[in-house]
Amino acid sequence: MDAASLKGTPLTCEENIPTVLPVKLDVVRGPERLPANEEFKEMLQGKLRILQVDSTEVHALFMELSAHVISINCEENVIFVRFQTFEEIWKFTTYFTTGFLGQCMENLLLDEEFWLSSLKEDVAIEVSIQEETLNLIYKGILMQDGSLFAICCADQMFDSSTSGRDLHLEQGDIAHFEPPFLGSGWTVLCLSDGARGTAPRPNLEPVIPFHQWFLKSCAESILVGEGKFACDFPLQFARGTCLATVDYHAEGPYELSMAPGDRIIIVGLLVSCFDWFTGRKEATGEVGLVKTSLVKPLTDIYGSANVVLEEEEEEGMFYSLQEDKVIEEAIALLQKKSQNDTGHYYKLDIVCCQDSERMPSLNSSSQVDPQQTELKRNMQRILDQGKDSSDFIVTMKRTLEDSLAPTEATDPSPPCFTVYPTVEGNNTEIFIPLFSFLEGQDCKVEFSVLYGLSSELLASTAFSGHSDEEELISFLAVAREAARKKRLFWSQTRLCFLLGKLCAGRSKFSQARVYFEEALIVPQEGFRDLKLLGSIYSNLATIYHLQKNTESFFSVMERLAALQLGIPGCLDSLEDNTVLKYILKKAVLSHNKMAEAWACYLLAKYHWAESAGRAQVVPYLERLLVLSTEAQRPWTFSVSNGYLTLARLYSELSLLHLSVSSARRASLEPSAKLSDCLNSMVLVLDNYNQLYGISEQEASIPPEVAPFLHQALSLIKAQEVGQYQVLSHQLTVSLCQLFYKHKMLECAINQMHIFINNTPPLHNVPSSVSERSSAFIWLAWLHIDNNQPNFALDILDSVLSSTPEHCTTPLEGVLHNMRGVALRCTGDLQRAAESYQAAADICQEYEDLSNWAVTQANLGLLCLKAGAKRLARGHLIEAVQLFSGLDEEGHEANFITVLLELGDLYLKQQQIHYGKGCFEWALLVAINANLLDYQLTATRKLCHLYGCESPDQAQFIIYSEHQVQLLRHTGDRQQEGEALEAISQLFLSLGTERAYQSALDYTKISLGIFIDLGCREKEAHGWLQAGKIYHLLGQTELVDLYVQVAQDVALRTGDTTFILQLLEAAGDIFFNSCHSRDKATIFYRDHAMPIAVKSSSVRTRLRLCNKLTEVMLSLKLYGEAVEFAQTALDISITLGERLNERVAYHRLASLFHCLEQYELAEHYYLKTLTHCPTPLQFDEETLYYVRVYQTLGDIMFYDLKDPFDAAGYYHLALAAAMDLGNKRAQLKLCTHLATIYHNFLIDRELSLFFYQRARGFAAELNNSATPLLLCTVLIPLIPSPAPPTDAPVFHSLISLPSISACLFPLSSARSFSVFVPSPSSIYLLIPSLPA
Repeated sequence: MDAASLKGTPLTCEENIPTVLPVKLDVVRGPERLPANEEFKEMLQGKLRILQVDSTEVHALFMELSAHVISINCEENVIFVRFQTFEEIWKFTTYFTTGFLGQCMENLLLDEEFWLSSLKEDVAIEVSIQEETLNLIYKGILMQDGSLFAICCADQMFDSSTSGRDLHLEQGDIAHFEPPFLGSGWTVLCLSDGARGTAPRPNLEPVIPFHQWFLKSCAESILVGEGKFACDFPLQFARGTCLATVDYHAEGPYELSMAPGDRIIIVGLLVSCFDWFTGRKEATGEVGLVKTSLVKPLTDIYGSANVVLEEEEEEGMFYSLQEDKVIEEAIALLQKKSQNDTGHYYKLDIVCCQDSERMPSLNSSSQVDPQQTELKRNMQRILDQGKDSSDFIVTMKRTLEDSLAPTEATDPSPPCFTVYPTVEGNNTEIFIPLFSFLEGQDCKVEFSVLYGLSSELLASTAFSGHSDEEELISFLAVAREAARKKRLFWSQTRLCFLLGKLCAGRSKFSQARVYFEEALIVPQEGFRDLKLLGSIYSNLATIYHLQKNTESFFSVMERLAALQLGIPGCLDSLEDNTVLKYILKKAVLSHNKMAEAWACYLLAKYHWAESAGRAQVVPYLERLLVLSTEAQRPWTFSVSNGYLTLARLYSELSLLHLSVSSARRASLEPSAKLSDCLNSMVLVLDNYNQLYGISEQEASIPPEVAPFLHQALSLIKAQEVGQYQVLSHQLTVSLCQLFYKHKMLECAINQMHIFINNTPPLHNVPSSVSERSSAFIWLAWLHIDNNQPNFALDILDSVLSSTPEHCTTPLEGVLHNMRGVALRCTGDLQRAAESYQAAADICQEYEDLSNWAVTQANLGLLCLKAGAKRLARGHLIEAVQLFSGLDEEGHEANFITVLLELGDLYLKQQQIHYGKGCFEWALLVAINANLLDYQLTATRKLCHLYGCESPDQAQFIIYSEHQVQLLRHTGDRQQEGEALEAISQLFLSLGTERAYQSALDYTKISLGIFIDLGCREKEAHGWLQAGKIYHLLGQTELVDLYVQVAQDVALRTGDTTFILQLLEAAGDIFFNSCHSRDKATIFYRDHAMPIAVKSSSVRTRLRLCNKLTEVMLSLKLYGEAVEFAQTALDISITLGERLNERVAYHRLASLFHCLEQYELAEHYYLKTLTHCPTPLQFDEETLYYVRVYQTLGDIMFYDLKDPFDAAGYYHLALAAAMDLGNKRAQLKLCTHLATIYHNFLIDRELSLFFYQRARGFAAELNNSATPLLLCTVLIPLIPSPAPPTDAPVFHSLISLPSISACLFPLSSARSFSVFVPSPSSIYLLIPSLPA
């Protein structure tokens, strides 16, 4: 927040003050800050949704940023915050201006992969705030506080309360205002001279928050001069040469006398808001104070709008960075955290290689890539150089404090003088050593120490032999008088200074003032010891301030300011910061930003020197960096050093998020050097571990450090050697490991290639043989994992050829093992086995059990690849035995992998018990080693085991719940929600009320997760699943609510296909239920069907019509059911799917049967039969024929009263039942036929035949322990009364050819034929039937 943003309506008490500030977040890319793609935007919204539910992290972060989170709107990407004090607004706006706020948001909201992908694509989170709203909040808080510092927006008059004249304030003047109280007007205090006045409604705007804080914390008595300060010098801030305009005679040795036209060279800086500046007369070289109003600029003068500090200050604002030590520390730290063990431990062959490679071999003769040839040549050069070179090993254990040297060297101690008793007429020879030390115009190093001593230290360290300070003062007073008599002016001056300091320490301020004032006028040839002059002025200012001598105070302060701005080192012995605050206050009131920046630097430097007051450095350093950010042109001082200093201070104050952001900003500055970048990296690593509670043992390099690694590599020049090359190696390996961990193999390989190609040709390679070999082996492994095994083989062969020939080394075992992995990926299993065996032999030679276990495991996996399962099992078991006998840590991951592979092998061999033991053992090892990913893998294996291979619902539930707990620790909310859904389905399948309740609980938890993640489809399914469970529990009042919410969420997705699926699923809840089935029609007919018709979703319409037909049939709404069944038939015919046509025909037949439209029912049943497949393949199809023909017979006999056609259908049903061998169906059909032939068709022979067949089936079924009543056979044989003569004659609606076409397609097991002697009769001829 700057002054421009505070300009608005005049401050009044009646304004409508907002209380909440919206903080808008956007993802942008590139230097133009263009909107990022949708993927990044969705990622941002998803993270905000999670924080909306669990806002602990964001609350903690904004508390550190001096704000309080009220709410989060994830849809608009807005966080609403509030402030309680104006100091919070000050801090918040500072973090916003310096960019810390955006970087903190990136650290909080962006995934780990972002930091690696951002190395190529410049993506960032841009934070925007409504400055007008923030201004109003700021004004409201100031009004509540009761007083404020503000700028007059126009020339105004105030009624004076301290003098007879009115107080006049001009536009831009800053004053202290107090709001009206009980009807009084505003009270104003002028900061220039302390005058007071009142006005009813002044036109004013509050100053920016930093100025508000500083002016309120600054003592009211520290004014800036009596009356208005004015100067005609045209530049606010200048260096160079100026010209004297008037004749001026110096009032003391500390001033310069000038004549018009004298050229005055500005020493340090000339700041126009101060009355004096330090100058040097070009003609004589004299240095002294010059009145600003008495000079004018020459043509060679230039404004310092872009200069704050001297060039010599650039090396270290607060501490100097010793680059060599920083590099040593960075190398040691990266070696410790990267833990690249590729050159020592064997790799387990768990790589899934494809059949074809994406990159040819280095030795490929066809299409040789020049880049690959260059890479191979550079590799061979490095290997050849390393054969005769000695190892260069870096073993440094340093911390950041070790690499920081103080800006100044240790000051020497002053000489100690003996105090002798002072007697009248004493010999002055006793003062000769003291005079010889104190005499001289120039300042010596010992003088600087002496000037900085307090009165107590002065009495105890610089002098000895005195009993108390009174005796010392007497001794020095006699020495002063002796120096005066001997005209030793500089000894007299410094003795006056020492006497004044001792008197001030004893609170004898008047006497001290006399001594200090004498010290100013004694020198005859001008003050060349400017440190002494500054110390005198500093002590005098303190005394004048205590004695309320305002005029003298202002005069001394102006001169002090001139000295400080000209020669900063002259005030190293300041006892307080009064003069520095005076400089800052006058710079603020005069709106001189460059002077303000200089004053902030001096105040920060002053507090930095006081180790106990480091926290007071922060506000001034923050303001200095804000001013550098707001400057239109870059300053020449090291801004990156300032941000790095601020990062260290934040870390000391436990503001870890801010420390990380400040360190990152330091490395991003154009002025950043390699040492800045490395120190920033070290700070980020340390703060990252503290932020997330990671111990030193568990600490690794996080992805957030990737930008630092990348930038440090870019800052190392290719021609730099020695430590720089070792550092480049460690940086490259660490960055590649980050790429590898996040599956960015191409990036890792490219980075290694760049390092190898840029390695300079040296005679002594600055790294050990093991480090070089490890780097190449690591590159080979990257190529293997990237499906380039031939490329890896070339690298491994090159390294293997460079090893000693006369003896084997453990490194050769590593190479042979990895060659085996590469050969296995190429499909050369025999050579792979030979390489593994060679590696195993080396392990046995060196008794390397851990690597031997890996080799045995690789042999087992190779045998699995070759199909030798028994041999594979033997190798894997041996590997397990070796792993289980290891005492050292670090091999648990390989051990778990081998156990899981062995468990899978046991499962394939149906040895479930052994497989379960391997999986559970793997889980225990993973738990003991705290390997979360491996715990998750083993748990999933056990879930699959108890869910599919060896079903055990109790164990399945236990391990599924454990899987959820693990996923919760990993932070993968998506998988956690899906696992909870699976557990819910598992409980739902149990079918008990208690299980339903558990399923509901898990469904609600997963629903909450999907709501947080913004997964609309899964959220809709979650609401629907909860509604379904409530329906199963019988809580019908909640079912409609949950189903309606699911429907609303689905509609918000805008996906028509998904909406149709969900509406159909909602209807299925009621369709599959035994009650409230009528509600299914609401979703099928009223909601889903119109959308299906509009979207031309034919198959969905077919399903809906079939379901609606079934629902209407169950509700006995046959007319409406016919309509949907007919539509389903039409769609099925259009699609050409005969099975759906047959189903539709059957439904129509059943509906017409229910509607008592028997002719149509017969027609559709016969149409159904024409769509049945021939020949029949399954018994169910034959049974279907039996039932359909029996139904047709029943329609003919009972409904249409046509016994002749009924007999025909019964004959066909009987033929199908005989083919099926269904005796019960044959019994029933024979009974029907016996009844028809006995009572209606009057054929005694056939009647008797079917009666006997029925008796036979009844006897067989009775013998098979199936209770049957004889009356079931006999009752139909009772003659029925003759039909009345006037009864209508029933004729079949189906012709004989159509009946013949629908005959049952009998199988070849028994031959049947149908003989039709006449249209009025049909006979079934069954050969070889028993009597």
